Amino acid sequence: MSIDPAALDGLRSTLAADDYTLDVAETGDGLEARITAGPDACADCLVPKDMMRSVLGSALGVPEDRITVHYPDTGGTG
Repeated sequence: MSIDPAALDGLRSTLAADDYTLDVAETGDGLEARITAGPDACADCLVPKDMMRSVLGSALGVPEDRITVHYPDTGGTG
């Protein structure tokens, strides 16, 4: 799997505007995306996990069903 670094940087910049960081790791045939909140993070600014999965899939060229998203609010997966 090949992730477009420019697309990943764009997503990171977008999230950073609301004080979030995005880490992406390849996991076998998929991706694991971990979003972490900074001290000034906007709690209402994150879209639902399903929508984030769609955004990540479109931007990075990975099928949505192969992306696991971790959010800071629960630490769970989605």
